[in-house]
Amino acid sequence: MLRCLARAFDKLAALVACALMVALLGCVSLGVVTRSLGQPVIWTDELSRFLMVWLAVFGWVIASRKRIHVRIRFIQDRLPIPAHKAAEIAIQALLGILGASIFIYSVALVAKNRDLEATTLPISMAWMYAPMVLAGIVTAAQGVREALAALHRAKPISPGDSALVE
Repeated sequence: MLRCLARAFDKLAALVACALMVALLGCVSLGVVTRSLGQPVIWTDELSRFLMVWLAVFGWVIASRKRIHVRIRFIQDRLPIPAHKAAEIAIQALLGILGASIFIYSVALVAKNRDLEATTLPISMAWMYAPMVLAGIVTAAQGVREALAALHRAKPISPGDSALVE
């Protein structure tokens, strides 16, 4: 059941990322066209910033879930298996702590900006920080899950291995 939920979450994240990309492209295009016609639509810049933040967070979530984020393993891959395993557990545990910290800080940012309205859009600035709450949750959960998996794994896995994604 958890694997089914994870797959559904991954598909939903990919769908949202695609929709955000299309919306960002449309918004930026509208801004360019209206500027070239001498009648700029001012809110396109601010909406583009919001969309870019949301798109970046969903890209982060997708990369984390697929284990395709940037990672330099040059030194770790040259360690003996026990040291490699210990380093992997430490790295993933630290990612879990980072995710929890991002979550806590993001919740505070959302609360602090809830009453502040965007300059050109009739929405709260809290929406700029809202996707970071999701990023914190996903990063923390993924880090803890991968730390536990590394603890029980006998040998290291390759960076692109999707065994931990499901």
